[in-house]
Amino acid sequence: MTGLALSPSECQGHDNGSGSGGATDKFQQVALCYKGFVRREFSAGGVVVRRLRGRWMAAAIRPGGKKAGVWALPKGLIGPGEKPEQTALREVAEETGVESRLVGKLGDVRYVYTWDGERIFKVVSFYLLRYSRGRLGDLPPEVAHEVDEARWLPLEEAPRLLAYGGEREIAAKAIEAVRAL
Repeated sequence: MTGLALSPSECQGHDNGSGSGGATDKFQQVALCYKGFVRREFSAGGVVVRRLRGRWMAAAIRPGGKKAGVWALPKGLIGPGEKPEQTALREVAEETGVESRLVGKLGDVRYVYTWDGERIFKVVSFYLLRYSRGRLGDLPPEVAHEVDEARWLPLEEAPRLLAYGGEREIAAKAIEAVRAL
């Protein structure tokens, strides 16, 4: 996308809703009252929780190429024909090595990032997931390059330890949600 956002008076006559433009299974071009189009991406991920030695823990990953101490929640693009809940379960299994079951939706995180000079508006839906089985860090070879490390973090510390603000807020919601488990 190039250009700056238009003022409200300049937006008149422009599509300012979900827009037109080419939609694909993973991406959608939308006119958002800009001088160009903004690509949209939809992803899903999860906060996998389990109790270890009486304490709630959450699975976190260090994405490939990130420095030590950069912790994130597992997430990925929603596949063609896939529901966000399915994506969350699949991405968690691929990026952490553990299987889990769906508890419920925690919320959405929205942000804009730039990739190869293009601005992209992204929505990530996060779900609370309960650990079922598997060994953390036991990753399939085809995705092992995406994750440098997987670790159980104390859930109550996750809002402080996670690197990204939206994910820290999701972790805080997970703390509240596990009180009902």
